[in-house]
Amino acid sequence: MQGLLHVPIEGSVSLFLAGSALHLFATTSLGIFMATQANSMPQFGILAVLVMMPLQLLSGNATPRESMPDFIQTLMLIAPTTHFVAIGQAILFRGAGFAVVWPSFVALLLIGGTFFFIALNRFRKSISQTV
Repeated sequence: MQGLLHVPIEGSVSLFLAGSALHLFATTSLGIFMATQANSMPQFGILAVLVMMPLQLLSGNATPRESMPDFIQTLMLIAPTTHFVAIGQAILFRGAGFAVVWPSFVALLLIGGTFFFIALNRFRKSISQTV
């Protein structure tokens, strides 16, 4: 997009792609966790809409997090999208390096790992009940 739209990118594209990969891991883990909560695909679809829409709207992408109540700002720290928006803004707009964005990288790793291991345990438990 940089060449096509002539939009300057200040920071490292490879660092941003690494952050994107971590965000995909965390979001996928969240999705798998939600899938272990639902009993059917229609239930999962409704759950996904009810969870993903607020995560997107309150992540700081559409409106600044600073304009949200303190409770919402604190609550949204468990959302992977919040950290991805921070990574994207820092790297692409301000040219930040890893020294600046590492806390968001760690947060994405912790969020993704937590949801992944909870989902894995729930999946194993449900498999052992069916056998």
